[in-house]
Amino acid sequence: MAFSINSNQGAQAVYNALAKTQSTTQKAQLKLATAKKVNSASDDTSGWNVGKQLEAATLKMKSQLSNISSAKNFLNTAETALQQVYDKLNQIQSKQEDASDPLKDATSLQNDIKTLADEINTILTNTKINGTDLLASAGNTFAAGATNVTINIGAKSGDNSTALTALRAGDAGSLTQSISTFQSNIRTAITYIGNQSQVLDSREEFITAAIANNDASIATIFDADALGEQMEASKGQIGTQLATSMMGQMNAAPQQLLQLFR
Repeated sequence: MAFSINSNQGAQAVYNALAKTQSTTQKAQLKLATAKKVNSASDDTSGWNVGKQLEAATLKMKSQLSNISSAKNFLNTAETALQQVYDKLNQIQSKQEDASDPLKDATSLQNDIKTLADEINTILTNTKINGTDLLASAGNTFAAGATNVTINIGAKSGDNSTALTALRAGDAGSLTQSISTFQSNIRTAITYIGNQSQVLDSREEFITAAIANNDASIATIFDADALGEQMEASKGQIGTQLATSMMGQMNAAPQQLLQLFR
């Protein structure tokens, strides 16, 4: 076997092995520090690509859940208002029935009906959230899943202005003004709110499950195996120490030639 001092191939081989061991150790340590086994596209191109798409989808769905929450608040507020309107309409109907009793004071009943009607008008015109009129005939669209949910309560409650104007007049006509259609329209609107709430509940359940599934998939792609990476890092540290020791020995080998020149 030739003994060369011009080049030390053994030391070079050990150096290459040491560099590789250190690189592997550093990667394991990085994975432990970040708790992720994929920190860049170079770690796993396919996994990184799929994982990032899943993360984007999850963020989108979380925004949809927020939208659903807003839509539910929208519906709950509107339902509370319409329930009050319906209760007051029932009270007006009761006052109108009282008017058929000649012993009752018609003027007082008219004033009572006017007061109730004015309150109904206030509710219908001032039920708002952040400036949005909840009971107006206008569609309010919420991104809530694969398809948007559009809520238009005013379109379901109909135009009750004629009956309401007659009731607010507080005259003899208010005692005979029919409100059956008004009552029916409010019931229809409340039923519509109930149906829309059911739709939102279903969307919320589906999206919540989808987010959980996405999170599980993302964890599978990105989360590091802490125990496995710790073992890899420990192995790398031991290998680095051994390679460093061998590097010193290989570099010292040519010094043995000096013995021949003494």
